[in-house]
Amino acid sequence: MQLIPRHDPHLVVRSTGGLTVAALRGELDLVLVRHLRPELDALVRECDALTVDIRRLTFCDATGLGLLAHCAGRTRGRGAHWRLVCDQPWILRLIRLTALGDLLCPEPGLPDQMDPSDQMDPSDQPDPSDPGVTSPVS
Repeated sequence: MQLIPRHDPHLVVRSTGGLTVAALRGELDLVLVRHLRPELDALVRECDALTVDIRRLTFCDATGLGLLAHCAGRTRGRGAHWRLVCDQPWILRLIRLTALGDLLCPEPGLPDQMDPSDQMDPSDQPDPSDPGVTSPVS
């Protein structure tokens, strides 16, 4: 498995064979969507199989869901395989409430050998006790 070099604390991409996994973390809001959209669009254009792992998101709003829906639609539209990995009940609830389940098709996990989270620096994780960190509301 190859780690694609980047210095983005919000995105880690691993690629092996024809499968690419993009792991997102942080708050997927308007600011982060504007930052990530060009890179995710490039992955959508180039990958035969794209998995987006959002298990480490601490927040996701309608703009974030819109980006995920855009990526899923474009990936499938060009005949590539799409997979969304999400195990957070509050995000799954948002997906269900917005009727995006059929498009996003969230799954609970990845095979261990494809988990890019081992490449993320744990010291970069937001501390829930910090004043700027929000907790999801169920």
